[in-house]
Amino acid sequence: MGHEPVEQSSWQSAWRCHWSRCRPLLLLAATATAELAGISAAGATAVSRRLTAAADTELLLLGPAVQRPHALPPLPAGVSPALIGHSVLRQLGLLPRTLVVDLGCAVAPATAHLRLPPPEAAGPAACLSSGAAMSRQRVVALLERGRSWGRHWPQHEPLLLAECVPGGTSTALAVLLGLGLAAEGLVSGSLLQPVHGLKSRLARLGLAAASLEIDAGAVDPLAVLAAVGDPMQALAAGLTWEASARGVPVLLAGGSQMAAVLALALALAPADQRQQLASQAVVATTAWLAEEPHSDLAELLSLICQRWGVRAQLAVASLRFDQCRSQALRDYERGYVKEGVGAGGFALLWELSGRPAAELAALCDADCEQLLNSPGLRGA
Repeated sequence: MGHEPVEQSSWQSAWRCHWSRCRPLLLLAATATAELAGISAAGATAVSRRLTAAADTELLLLGPAVQRPHALPPLPAGVSPALIGHSVLRQLGLLPRTLVVDLGCAVAPATAHLRLPPPEAAGPAACLSSGAAMSRQRVVALLERGRSWGRHWPQHEPLLLAECVPGGTSTALAVLLGLGLAAEGLVSGSLLQPVHGLKSRLARLGLAAASLEIDAGAVDPLAVLAAVGDPMQALAAGLTWEASARGVPVLLAGGSQMAAVLALALALAPADQRQQLASQAVVATTAWLAEEPHSDLAELLSLICQRWGVRAQLAVASLRFDQCRSQALRDYERGYVKEGVGAGGFALLWELSGRPAAELAALCDADCEQLLNSPGLRGA
């Protein structure tokens, strides 16, 4: 078993026919893991990373041409990938259909969004190294919320599932290891070169603290989530499981974090539902992440397929920024920004709507120049 390119699937034709009915869903979450020094580039400091989800959401929904309440956190290079999502949603007319759910961030976005009640949105998850990232009660509540949404998701509305979780690739690695997958060295990250050693140490500390054995045969996915996961993973796994089982096409917009969501959904679903799930839920990412020399998303998906005996699908968007005027976008080509806020899924949605990737690059270029060069438009 292994992953197969999206072109070989009837799933692609369903999206080409119904992309205009797409319902994008952005899940915001936080974890104290992101506050560790050297763990993330989603903001240059621990304090700035607390604002990342709010600032990225405001850029995604409001765009570069307005004053936004929260400034984008400083990055080593490049610009937030939320810019890509905004360009796509605005041009395709999907901004009014976009839903944002806050699962307990320290700072909420100043845009329309749904804030879930406790225990689902009980603040940031604890550092995964503690082995007690979330209470089991919270995990169960989030999972059941996701399953309920999946059972009622309209079948004629394809789901694009995106996330913004600083520190989320670290929790992704920990969850994948907890589920018995040899994922070390395969998971990407926001830094120019992923800090594989640091992430592995944190994951192993957390799993050991929770008395969970790596490479164990029988694994309780809820115990793994409670020990080392984050809130986005729990809700997204339940939603992906139930929506896919009902035949809803799902774009898991992201890289390693969405691979972990897929693995969790497969682990939770009954054996007779797993191939249906894998055929409906496609991991969609950017070329910058897919081609990164320091991680391997394709191999990670192959391990997931082997573990649960399915054929999953990986789609890589064609968007490139090498011809852009904006240096901040050309920095993507240098590896400083790879994925985030659903960028790969949004870029693929653009292509599935029948539009060329070069046209999207030009739109992003114009939006980036406006974002970076217009006085007063970078945030308050």
